[in-house]
Amino acid sequence: MTANQDDELAALRAQRLQQLQDQLHQQANQQLEAEEQAQQQARESANVDAVLRKHLSHDARARLTRIGMADPNRANAIKTDLAAMLEQGSINTPMSDAALKQVLAQLSKSRSNASVRRI
Repeated sequence: MTANQDDELAALRAQRLQQLQDQLHQQANQQLEAEEQAQQQARESANVDAVLRKHLSHDARARLTRIGMADPNRANAIKTDLAAMLEQGSINTPMSDAALKQVLAQLSKSRSNASVRRI
């Protein structure tokens, strides 16, 4: 190989090494952001759970747990809505299971309008 070819090869290797380092740096930043976001969501969830634990009866918390087993996304949305309502003072505390049923009925009016067609 000539000196010119060695220089070109060294330049290509340096360029590829820089690309790999940039890619690794970008992946590390994405992972760090994802971890921070997960920690933030965990803190928010813990805050919501603390508010609900303080203001809901045992039976109402058990009902929310059962909803969470059936549909975790819906349960999280309900918990967030309930925590907001409790912080605004629009719900009397401690909330019983019957009161939670009424709130759930109000929150899911759009779901109750769904019809089932059998063929």
